[in-house]
Amino acid sequence: MRFSKLTIPACKKFSGYKPCVAYHNCLTEGCAYDSSDKNIGKKILIISLDALGNVVLNTSILQAVKKKYPESTIYWITQSSSKPILNNNPYIDHSYEWNDESRMILRNIEFDVLMNGDKSVYACAFANEVKSAEKFGFLLDKNGKIIPSGESAMYNYNLGIDDKLKFRENTRSGSDIIHETFELEFERNEYVFNFSEDEIDFMEKYKVQINYDPQKVYVGFNTGCSNLFPNKKMTVEQHIELINSLSVYDNLKFVLLGGKEDTDRNVKIFEGLTKETQDRVLYTPTNMGLRSGACFMNICDIVITGDSFGMHLAIALKKYVIAWFGLSCWSEIDLYDRGEKLFPEGLECAPCWKKQCPYNLECIEMIDLSKITELVRKYTLVKTLISNKN
Repeated sequence: MRFSKLTIPACKKFSGYKPCVAYHNCLTEGCAYDSSDKNIGKKILIISLDALGNVVLNTSILQAVKKKYPESTIYWITQSSSKPILNNNPYIDHSYEWNDESRMILRNIEFDVLMNGDKSVYACAFANEVKSAEKFGFLLDKNGKIIPSGESAMYNYNLGIDDKLKFRENTRSGSDIIHETFELEFERNEYVFNFSEDEIDFMEKYKVQINYDPQKVYVGFNTGCSNLFPNKKMTVEQHIELINSLSVYDNLKFVLLGGKEDTDRNVKIFEGLTKETQDRVLYTPTNMGLRSGACFMNICDIVITGDSFGMHLAIALKKYVIAWFGLSCWSEIDLYDRGEKLFPEGLECAPCWKKQCPYNLECIEMIDLSKITELVRKYTLVKTLISNKN
């Protein structure tokens, strides 16, 4: 074929590097795929870089994106630490790690729609650089200031600069707000997080290894959080007290969860438990990465957690979530009717989003451990009743 006759297929599968199917020449023989979803359609770039929890939450827009743009190709760029969250996502065609190579590639694609949900200078600067017919979310002005792309992003924008709105008045969830920011129809769609076949196999083998008992209720404790906001976690002593108090119920098993930054805390929590309670605790590895951590969490029925990536992951895995809050905004979190939010009612300084507390962490001291015990017991009774009926 001569250059003058060259027509590049508008197909998601075609790369221009090698055949989509062995020994099939798409240029001369036509497309090898019959499915309607092969067409590129609208090219959409989603920028969601910062905070693992925000990246998980932002996957809730994907069904609405596909509803608005049914024939489309979705690209997503995020930080390397967040990229595993996007694995096995049926809505995302191309995921990119935030680096020079990825940004170079994306700058050279002409997009139809860009959606930037991050209010950071570097995300907004990159959003400015990308060629796109429409841009939603946040951009950078000529003075290097973060600005909304239009009216639809104004509420989200105001939420960042108006403490009264964010801490006292807002009752809308983060998912609701990001849908509005991108001019998408909000239908309270859930987060999207899918396991691979290998991960499902890993979980089944792990259950055999731990003698998993489906008659028991597995209570997960997401014990930590990122080091960016270290005060979004219970004390070691509170975890010990809570687990020991729950150990009076024979049908409970306990699962310690966390990332590599939580390794020492989990050791201290485990060592602080009674010997009898330790025998009922699954001490899961904290150094195997995000996807393995999700596999370990998935064996749990209940997850007790602060406002952290672990909380968002538990929501994505559709667990019963008991989430407690102190410095962060509980109104922005949707548990999708599977759980309970506990927050320090009447505490004037909460939420505050401060990295250092001038008031001796009253919000942490106010966590109602007896209420958490009550909620676990209530869930257990309901599960037992359902199991007996079946």
